[in-house]
Amino acid sequence: GEIAISSEQKVYDVVLKQAALGKKQLKNAEDYDVKPDIVLPGTLSLLSEAYDRCGEVCAEYAKTFYLGTLLMTPERRRAIWAIYVWCRRTDELVDGPNASHITPKALDRWESRLEDIFRGRPFDMLDAALSDTVSRFPVDIQPFKDMIEGMRMDLRKSRYKNFDELYLYCYYVAGTVGLMSVPVMGIAPETQATTESVYNAALALGIANQLTNILRDVGEDARRGRVYLPQDELAQAGLSDEDIFAGKVTDKWRSFMKHQIKRARMFF
Repeated sequence: GEIAISSEQKVYDVVLKQAALGKKQLKNAEDYDVKPDIVLPGTLSLLSEAYDRCGEVCAEYAKTFYLGTLLMTPERRRAIWAIYVWCRRTDELVDGPNASHITPKALDRWESRLEDIFRGRPFDMLDAALSDTVSRFPVDIQPFKDMIEGMRMDLRKSRYKNFDELYLYCYYVAGTVGLMSVPVMGIAPETQATTESVYNAALALGIANQLTNILRDVGEDARRGRVYLPQDELAQAGLSDEDIFAGKVTDKWRSFMKHQIKRARMFF
């Protein structure tokens, strides 16, 4: 039979491919910040408006993140806003006010729309900002597709058997953001770090943030019937979903959570 490949190995394979793409594309263009504009009359002002709207959304929903983007060059800042807004809209499909009406077909349509964005055929103003971003920076579509796959996981399952399953989910919904961002934020030419290690660090930061969110939101997720904690580790600790739904903080629970927090910290 086939040898089972861990989620960590599957994701690392994606990281290696993204790093290889990044290196190849960086050889072809020394500075994506000064890529010349090829625009029709009037298009530039519409694009500027599209990016400004992305900045407004970012400032409203992710204030500290927005403040961080102000330290970037204007071109990079705007591109990161566009990526943030697409990720937020994607997350809202399964975690927003209309989430109960979202179907797998709706996610398929969203993926088709993503492909149009990368082909330069945006559907609306916010899409236009991302479409411009991916034309200026060596951003690959795969992490975006993988994030949509994470949304599909949220539709079809509300439990994770083990950390291997949870790791893959964390990659899909958060590690992908790091892989989307590196081509925009760039890698300092004088760095001693390899391209692969930079992409891997970006991935790890995304995983760390998602694990932290999961540990912070245990109660909120439970109220929605979701348990993102590994089922096998809960059982080993003598705990069950019922304990989580009851909201009882016991010594067993504290011990279990200490282990979960320790692991999350390892990814930072």
